[in-house]
Amino acid sequence: MLKKTIMLAILIPLCLFAQYQRPGSTDAQFLKIDVSPRASAMGGSLISATTGAEAAFYNPAALARIPNLDLVFSHTQWFAGISHEFAAIAKNFGLIGTFGLSVTALYTDEMEVRTPLQPDGTGETFYSGNYRFALSYARHLTDQVTLGGNFSYVYMKLYDKFSADAVAVDIAILYVTHFRNFRFGMKIANFGSEVKYVNESYPLPTNFQFGMSMNAWQNESSNLLVSFAAVKPNDGQPLGLLGTEWNWRKTLFLRAGYHLNHEVIRYSFGGGLQWKISNYQLRFDYSYNDFSLLGGTHRFGIGIGYH
Repeated sequence: MLKKTIMLAILIPLCLFAQYQRPGSTDAQFLKIDVSPRASAMGGSLISATTGAEAAFYNPAALARIPNLDLVFSHTQWFAGISHEFAAIAKNFGLIGTFGLSVTALYTDEMEVRTPLQPDGTGETFYSGNYRFALSYARHLTDQVTLGGNFSYVYMKLYDKFSADAVAVDIAILYVTHFRNFRFGMKIANFGSEVKYVNESYPLPTNFQFGMSMNAWQNESSNLLVSFAAVKPNDGQPLGLLGTEWNWRKTLFLRAGYHLNHEVIRYSFGGGLQWKISNYQLRFDYSYNDFSLLGGTHRFGIGIGYH
């Protein structure tokens, strides 16, 4: 019965989305940008393998497996001097479930206002930014299955009096087994209202994702995790995401990933360190993503978990 349910959950959304290939037809594209160095180093294929508070972005159902409290922050130096930030906190309240809060921001440096009559500047300055504020909730359905979701408020401002907002929900599920830590995850993301600028409206970049991961090789001191994910956005063709992560004594991590069927993003790699101090677990992660002719992006992140 479980296998049939999983297959239906995969096939139905793919059939619904398969007919749409409309590049440039959606707004709030910043919602597609990876927020975690670990995830981006592994090609974004972390829907089933995600852990920590960053699960609020990749699979909120995984928040239910946080032992107690987790906090993360990441920074990405995007193109053209644009900055991308993510911060999240999640707390497990036992039988009640796990609650989380997260903020995503994509914003520019200070820019001068220029007009056709004053091309050198009017003396005024402005900032442009996109922001997402999300409330997450997750809980166990069984000891192996968890369910979670996000309610998000999206706000975008281009210039004075040129702003737009929207609301969206994410629904996700995670299934974890005891065989080599095999995991299977699914999510419908960014399902919500349209974004309206002046007189034109555009939908959010809704997408359906599913993926799986497992320890392909393991011993007492290290293991090799492999992960795969498939994404079907409502404005483009299906994408495949591949990732791998090797760790030594859960202290040193090396990662690599690759994007399939993507016109711009190709390979990625990165690493991380993790150590325990008393009841606290500290993490530092880094990733590099290749964007072909556009160049590359660097992403840094830190995390603190309390057990």
